[in-house]
Amino acid sequence: MGKHGARELNYSSDIDVIPLFDETQWDPSDYAYAKSGLVRATRGLVKALSENTADGYVFRTDLRLRPDPGSTPICMAMESAERYYEVFGRTWERSAYIKARAAACDRAAGEAFLERLQPFVWRRHLDFAMVEDAMRMRKAIRKHKGHGGMDVPGHDIKIGSGGIREIEFLAQTQQLILGGREPSLRDPTTRGALRALTEGGWIDEDLRATLDAAYVAHRELEHRIQMLEDAQTHIVPSSAEGLERVAALGGWPDVKTFIAEVGARMEEVHARADAFYAQTGPGGGGDKDVSRSELEEYGFEDPERAKAALERWRSGAITATRSERSRDRLNRLAPQIFTKIGTFINPDETLLQFDRFLSGLPAGVQLFALFEANPHLLNLTIEVCAAAPHLAEYLSQNPGVFEAVLTTDFFSPPPPMLALEAELSASLEEEDQDYERQLDAIRRWAKERRFQVGVQVLRGHLDATEAGHAYSDIAEAALRVLHPLVERDFTARHGRPPGRGAAVLALGRLGGREMTSTSDLDLIIVYDAAGVEGSDGKRPLSSVPYYARFTQALISAVTAPTAEGRLYEVDMRLRPSGRSGPVATALDAFRRYQAEQAWTWEHMALSRARTVAGPRELCEDVERVVREVLSAPRDEAEVLKDALEMRNRIDEAKASLLKDQWALKHVRGGLVDIEFIAQAGALVKGLSAPTDTVGKLRKLGEIGWLSAQDAEDLSAAFLLQATTQQTARVATGDMIDPEAASPGLRKTLTEATGSKDFADLIGRLAAAQELVRDRFSAIIGGNA
Repeated sequence: MGKHGARELNYSSDIDVIPLFDETQWDPSDYAYAKSGLVRATRGLVKALSENTADGYVFRTDLRLRPDPGSTPICMAMESAERYYEVFGRTWERSAYIKARAAACDRAAGEAFLERLQPFVWRRHLDFAMVEDAMRMRKAIRKHKGHGGMDVPGHDIKIGSGGIREIEFLAQTQQLILGGREPSLRDPTTRGALRALTEGGWIDEDLRATLDAAYVAHRELEHRIQMLEDAQTHIVPSSAEGLERVAALGGWPDVKTFIAEVGARMEEVHARADAFYAQTGPGGGGDKDVSRSELEEYGFEDPERAKAALERWRSGAITATRSERSRDRLNRLAPQIFTKIGTFINPDETLLQFDRFLSGLPAGVQLFALFEANPHLLNLTIEVCAAAPHLAEYLSQNPGVFEAVLTTDFFSPPPPMLALEAELSASLEEEDQDYERQLDAIRRWAKERRFQVGVQVLRGHLDATEAGHAYSDIAEAALRVLHPLVERDFTARHGRPPGRGAAVLALGRLGGREMTSTSDLDLIIVYDAAGVEGSDGKRPLSSVPYYARFTQALISAVTAPTAEGRLYEVDMRLRPSGRSGPVATALDAFRRYQAEQAWTWEHMALSRARTVAGPRELCEDVERVVREVLSAPRDEAEVLKDALEMRNRIDEAKASLLKDQWALKHVRGGLVDIEFIAQAGALVKGLSAPTDTVGKLRKLGEIGWLSAQDAEDLSAAFLLQATTQQTARVATGDMIDPEAASPGLRKTLTEATGSKDFADLIGRLAAAQELVRDRFSAIIGGNA
């Protein structure tokens, strides 16, 4: 443990060890005998190492890091130690185990013990209490005797201000916060941890280089102090003679230079650590009142309103600041909050949204501790409040998604679907295998991934097509993992699926990989009993009710409001015969319905269909049916007439939206009109792929059903409106009200669409919708 475990021993270090034994190696009847013998052996070992003889001693040995050292034997059973850490383990003990290694005797057993302890040390899910503990530990260290001023003579180079402990603590707290999800950060050495944090983007290279150089210099000084004293001490000599000796041993030309260099280094470490934790900022410390003039300097047009919001927080008028600890933490964060808010176009509006975010939090102390430890999270939250009130509200209701930001790939391009599926499957293996908890775990994962995409949309990292793919891949990965999970649970009660199982056919935005942050899932469940009459479980069911109930279980697994909320809403109205049809459709019945009964609009919807979960061979057969249906010869005039009739029916239902420019889906010239052109063309030309709208338009241009110019113009109009919609859904959860849109939201929409300003975006949308209305009339028919 400690420096011994990390191979960082001093010239005069003691060694921290935890003697353990593997109780499984003894018969239970011999346990007491084995334990007493191993305790005696440990006592003898410690004596041999520590006893001061005529030849000195080997190492001073400290056993106090073991579980509850005041009441446990000096050699413990591994099972007892594991139970202790599981129930009583504290943050400092987790920190200690960062540096642990199996050092002697049965190393294989020791390594197995450390492997079993990994979930205790490295929490996959963010432990807010641990963050708060870490900040409390930092305060305790700073209050410790010897952590006072910066006078070099008599200063404790280990625990004093700007000393070794400040550097180690910064590295280890970040390791504990981030290491559960980032195994690359689990380096046991301080210098290695700093390197890993830099490589992962958590601290910048300048901070790493400063702390690394200071750490090396501090440790070298520590060695020399101990060489002079021949004792385990960390105190810089205070006598003139002692200072001269340590300066000479360290190669300094004189005491004055030594004191100046060491003092400057300690001050820099102290200042850089303070800056990292953002415990002070512009406008003074957290207990200092914020004046009207300071708020005006931050850019607030109504400083009294801003001050009133701060007073509400400080008075405990919101749930998040009811406790004294939460108010203290928020006070310390206030300068950073107001400084960051002041960087936005309209600080007053941003503060209003941030106030709503705080007011919606169920608790504050733990999250505020996280903000203190990771200032960039606070900055990101304020950025979201400025541009996306809907996403900010989502954050306040689901603060657990902050975990996603604590990963090195948060701002990297979203992984492909198969990588997402593998990631989710791996995360479930680490969870309790209880069915309900697994459903919660899938929901937590999806929330984090959707939040990641939303932030990347706001920052302009993803365009409409990329965002549509990312949201769809998250949904598909969730369904692919959920399908076998539900099947196993259902099989345990009713037996294995009769025949070949059930496939999930996605239509709509999921089928076309064009989902937004608020999209539901359009699904059809197709099964093939393959002549098998029923299941073979404890409570067997015949095939038809088996698949009907399995489908209900699957849909419930997606839509049920568990402790983590719903995964998605599901719409099954596109199944054969709609609401009046069975929830699950047999493959042969699906084929017959599509060939003999389905309306043209149902085949248009089918042009976006693809299977997303289920047995591979059955999925291939379902997609073969879809291709057969879509490739059947059709009368072009009949298809276009049916498409126009369906569009007119939609117009009747959505009459209030037809002239609203910001009703991007249903406005005349909006997304639905473009989708109808693409889907009608796909039916006329027998296209089953691609399933996305722009892909269809470009394919129709290539084969001549659309002119090349029409295909390009319609694609551009679709992408402009889809990009606006993607951003709007993230920001507001619905349509944009241009009059109520904040300056931050207008700026985000303008940048996302590549417009000069908000007025330019309005003009571009109007032009695009006019073009689409004209092309719809020319291609499908009807009045523009």
